[in-house]
Amino acid sequence: MKTIVTGGAGFIGSHLCERLLRDGHSVAVIDNLATGRRENLHFAEGSPRLGLHVLDVRDSAAVCEVARGVDWVFHLAGLADIVPSIEQPGDYFEANVRGTLSVLEASRRSQVRRFIYAASSSCYGVPSTYPTPESAPAAPEYPYALMKYQGEQLVLHWAKVYGLPALSLRLFNVFGPRSRTTGAYGAVFGVFLAQRRAGKPLTVVGDGTQTRDFTYVTDVVDAFVRAAESSWSGEALNVGTGNPQSVQRLVELIGGEHVCIPKRPGEPDQTCADVGKIARLLGWHARTPFEVGVATLLARLDDYRDAPVWEPAGIERATRAWFERLAPQPG
Repeated sequence: MKTIVTGGAGFIGSHLCERLLRDGHSVAVIDNLATGRRENLHFAEGSPRLGLHVLDVRDSAAVCEVARGVDWVFHLAGLADIVPSIEQPGDYFEANVRGTLSVLEASRRSQVRRFIYAASSSCYGVPSTYPTPESAPAAPEYPYALMKYQGEQLVLHWAKVYGLPALSLRLFNVFGPRSRTTGAYGAVFGVFLAQRRAGKPLTVVGDGTQTRDFTYVTDVVDAFVRAAESSWSGEALNVGTGNPQSVQRLVELIGGEHVCIPKRPGEPDQTCADVGKIARLLGWHARTPFEVGVATLLARLDDYRDAPVWEPAGIERATRAWFERLAPQPG
């Protein structure tokens, strides 16, 4: 197949490109390199089946040009992280909503055969049901979650109104090599592994008993490929293990000392995907044991040599807007 991967120089996107090439497809990467990195595509150096187009997904004319004759579109481009989305919601709307609309329209005009969207399980907010099914109500707690969900609503609406063959994959706590190591205070793996490499204590939010449905990146990529190969459309599907792990367990596997920092508002005590629907529709199951995934990252600690090493005082400054905006107001 001729494919497009938006955000293909990023964490998940680069792994997806690698898998698509291995499966014999050709790949056009669309990435503005704001957070993606050319070096993430080192595996394709010299390959005539991968081309990098450095452009913004909001550039509709340019995206349409790349999309001509394409079979599959995987839309992963967008802005991540919670605090910047609170501080700069307009930027997140432009990237995650307007950018999605642009890629959808280019795909519709080019009559692509499949459109697969990278949605976020953060749309569930703090759910009342665990494992959480796709039928759980959306209750986003911060602008990033809201705008990823709005992007999903566009995708499903285009499937319904325009007949675009599209699926939305709600990703749970993806981890693995090539995750972003610079920029804003972000995901727990990047924070912990940089601290481990520097010999600093791991900063555990709350008491560490909270659990997350950590899902290894190559398993997530397999879900994208199965979604593209399927004939299903107009559905949202959870992508997780259904077997959440505690932050305490992660600390044990990484090793070293740790300190506790305040629990953050708007975060669930657990995330756990109900994966019955994706198993039924796509025959997909996560296969990588948590311990194996963590061991793989520990063997690559040098990947985090340029990552910021967060300490409690710095985290407090970096997350101040989080507490100010998301903490329950008195009365």
